[in-house]
Amino acid sequence: MQRILQPGWSGHFISLLMGGLITLSLAPFNFWPLALVAVAWLYLAVNELSPKQSFARGWWFGFGAFLSGTSWVYVSIHNFGNAPPWLAGLLTLGFVGGLGLLHAVQAWAWSRWFKPAPSSFSAPFAFAALWVAFEAFRGWFLTGFPWLYLGYSQVEGPFSGLVPVGGVWLASFALALCGALLGYALLQRHRASAIWQSLVSLGALLLGALALHNNLWTQPKSNKPLSVIAIQANVEQNLKWDPAALNQQLQLYRQMTLAAGGADLVIWPETAVPYMKDLAFNYLALMDDWARANHSSFITGIPIRQHNEHGELRYYNGITTGGQAQGDYLKQKLVPFGEYVPLQETLRGLIEFFDLPMSDFAKGPTQQSPIQAGEYQVAPYICYEVVYPEFAAELAAQSDVLLTISNDTWFGRSLGPLQHLQMAQMRALEAGRWMVRATNNGVSVIIDPKGKITERIPQFEQAVLSGEVLPMQGLTPYLQWRSWPLIMLSSLFLFLGFWKRRSLFEDQ
Repeated sequence: MQRILQPGWSGHFISLLMGGLITLSLAPFNFWPLALVAVAWLYLAVNELSPKQSFARGWWFGFGAFLSGTSWVYVSIHNFGNAPPWLAGLLTLGFVGGLGLLHAVQAWAWSRWFKPAPSSFSAPFAFAALWVAFEAFRGWFLTGFPWLYLGYSQVEGPFSGLVPVGGVWLASFALALCGALLGYALLQRHRASAIWQSLVSLGALLLGALALHNNLWTQPKSNKPLSVIAIQANVEQNLKWDPAALNQQLQLYRQMTLAAGGADLVIWPETAVPYMKDLAFNYLALMDDWARANHSSFITGIPIRQHNEHGELRYYNGITTGGQAQGDYLKQKLVPFGEYVPLQETLRGLIEFFDLPMSDFAKGPTQQSPIQAGEYQVAPYICYEVVYPEFAAELAAQSDVLLTISNDTWFGRSLGPLQHLQMAQMRALEAGRWMVRATNNGVSVIIDPKGKITERIPQFEQAVLSGEVLPMQGLTPYLQWRSWPLIMLSSLFLFLGFWKRRSLFEDQ
């Protein structure tokens, strides 16, 4: 053990493997205890290293996590961006290598600024606080990439009771703390008091989370559930934007909907109508008439072009409505390269990946209202938007039901769609609300306020999702306070770690 914890390639290789355990703790594997092992290893691995050595050790850990957990990037670049395998591989390695730098900086910061004496019981708490701080930073930096958070493993785990209280980041903090406490106990294994401190803290944390597990933070707004149908047409990505296939797609969605019959909510996925809203007026009018005749709220993804506040004509990835529903929604969180190209003056035309369909969308305005569906408010999230905890919470707090539409065809048969689904489950658990998830090729589901899937249809099939949801009222503590209590608690632990680290140097 001592040998592999020292600087050198053996420790780096173990860190690479340990980073991959984070992926195994998340969907579709869901071996959540592996997250504790991964965190415990990193806590041990940087304990005796200098800041420079910790940087390298942290990078290998992060590289392992993102190489295993975001391998679907290769699928998007190669299969749908038509980049040759060597180029797709290089771009993917560059992507995951860059993300690995975040864990590297985290390990460096811990070793340089916050690591107290190994015997200090405050060390695991400061380590967990720093872990969550870097998860939050990753969700913001350069528009954010909030993937592979530890807390997502707890959708149905023992710490799920913490999620409505403090969101996914509180669950991440709990897991990081448990892992760090295990590492602390191993470091101090010759001190009985340190082992007891760790065991008592672990037990208290687990019991507290379990005590909150069955707490009801929200209540039904009505005893009458809303019936739902969501259309999964399974249109191939290479046909979706082909003008020759447009009429066939529109006819397919309409036929599947008519065959399914009416429902309170009728939902089509992201860009189900691959045609500008103003050009699809007649088709949308037909669906509006059908929805009104069936007393249905019709909601579909569609590109929308309109003038912005500066009078410029811009294109948006959007949602429009018909029948009993009212309002449009313009997507605010855009996917880099998929929906906009950074430095497009330089990158456009270099390879086909930088000229994908839908890659010139504008960001929708902030402070948009939920969609009105009959007498209820529906929070709309388009694809990538559902992975942002604080962004999703703002709309959820104004709504009775949550809705996310997506086109996960870009992920292929990779881990991506199932990871994306798990994040949607977390949003429902955070908000204490039912969620409908409608996608082009799966996974289309209905999720209850506890984050559990109640209805599901298979991936890669043409099918109709049918079920019921209950509009909910009331706010979970997370929707009320967001992450502010956790921010203050983490700041306190980081301050204590910094102060004890400084005291350690002064004593020397």
